[in-house]
Amino acid sequence: MNTFKILFAYLLIFLINLVPLAVNALSHNWVVVPRSKYGEQVWDQQSVQINEDGTRRVLSKFIPKNKSDITKDILYTMDINCNEKTFRDVAVGADEFNEFENINPKWKYPNGDKLLLGVIDQVCSLEK
Repeated sequence: MNTFKILFAYLLIFLINLVPLAVNALSHNWVVVPRSKYGEQVWDQQSVQINEDGTRRVLSKFIPKNKSDITKDILYTMDINCNEKTFRDVAVGADEFNEFENINPKWKYPNGDKLLLGVIDQVCSLEK
């Protein structure tokens, strides 16, 4: 019985030491774009990837001005075409990224949306 307690204590110490590593691996480096009357948009600087076609993929989050059970943060995985200043939402989620994959995402223009323009401008100005 004493051996069991010692093994359990070692296991507990081992698990406690692992948790901070997992949390750090999942941390984001959010960059804020100028707010709009609807809320704010942030994007994760650590998530930016260059796709095979030269477009950029980034994790983004919309934070509504007024939150409720219905209006929550919306998580996006989006591709950005810096040459065309267009975007497409590859996946969306409410609780985690990529909950709902967009099967055939279409390229869209931001049409003056201040939040989308902010993300596109900032992501495209990054040196990669």
